[in-house]
Amino acid sequence: MKTLGMTLSCLVRQWRAVNDERLKPLALTQSRWLTLSHLKYEDGLLQHQLARLVGVESPSLVRTLDGLEQLGMVERRPCENDRRGKTVHLTEHVGDIMKEMDKVLDATRSQVLAGLTEHEVAEFTRLAEHIADNLQRLTGHKG
Repeated sequence: MKTLGMTLSCLVRQWRAVNDERLKPLALTQSRWLTLSHLKYEDGLLQHQLARLVGVESPSLVRTLDGLEQLGMVERRPCENDRRGKTVHLTEHVGDIMKEMDKVLDATRSQVLAGLTEHEVAEFTRLAEHIADNLQRLTGHKG
């Protein structure tokens, strides 16, 4: 019998794999679409914060950001409060690709959650957020 941790890990891995395959036509790898998704909700994150949210080390994120910058989707700016830090921002050119990306992600979400009520999804989200809060307290990391 799988543990809760194993089940959650498998669920996340499979969900990401489906999204990754469906977003290939948009030239969005997993690291790219995850990065864009996080910036959609909080534009102007510090690079190290974004790396933690995406779940990669900073050097890996730098490669992802280099590719997204070359495609004109993001830009890095010097941080006002930290001369060594850089913030990451979506560009005005990323709008159309983000709309297409959101369509794909929304369609996948609908298919993955098929058969669940809004209440069940809300309750699962509440429980997952509670677990995330507990993990945050254990690790000292938000994300």
